[in-house]
Amino acid sequence: MKFISSENPSASETFKLIDEGLRKRALVMVFACCKATYEGRARSRLGSGERVIMLKPDGAFLIHQDRKLDPVNWQPPKSRSKVKMKDGEVYLESIRRAPEERLEVEIKKAHLVTYYLAEDSQDLEVAGHEKDMGKMIWKSPEIIEKGFRPTDKEYQTSKGFIDILGKDKDGSLMILELKSRKAGISAVKQLRRYLKDFEDDKGEVRGILVAPSVTDDAMELLEEEGLEFKSVEPPRELNIDKKVTLDFF
Repeated sequence: MKFISSENPSASETFKLIDEGLRKRALVMVFACCKATYEGRARSRLGSGERVIMLKPDGAFLIHQDRKLDPVNWQPPKSRSKVKMKDGEVYLESIRRAPEERLEVEIKKAHLVTYYLAEDSQDLEVAGHEKDMGKMIWKSPEIIEKGFRPTDKEYQTSKGFIDILGKDKDGSLMILELKSRKAGISAVKQLRRYLKDFEDDKGEVRGILVAPSVTDDAMELLEEEGLEFKSVEPPRELNIDKKVTLDFF
């Protein structure tokens, strides 16, 4: 069976289900009153409370409270999880080798224990980052201006990597700094640092900040430094090749 669940299980039933789920490399979830201790790069202790414990097949171990987005305690993928019985209570342990970290959870009372043999081979597709903007501009350089010819991506300088380097229709060098969101003064300063590496260039060098919009102080600094701004929205399209269906049973 792909899905096994037990409501208000005894301690021995809780141990049996978690152990079975771990051996089958299933996604294990436990709704329980528990407490936790952590030792590693720091030390922490979490008193008794009602929480959701999640153990993933990749070794990730998470404890969620009924508030906030992030887990209150967690171990990353490739950690090693195991379950044991001690003095009639169930203990979960997650160990990470490098750096050495150990998270132990004492389950005082399990309300629901379940494991699921999930099948999921899909990767999350994301659009709208600077990398997507770069691909779009490289494919359609006229987005920046007519006659623009990109020549390098991630061009290394002493101050970092220039997103796109190219030339305009007159042969002048163009340095493009890309931002997928509203750009602030720090983006202008970053662009200005890149231009300093080309101070000895005999030809004209243009610095262009490419973003959907800029703050007022960023625009003022651009004008003071003789730099340019080009408003470009990042692409939002996702590459969806086929419909994905989920079979739960």
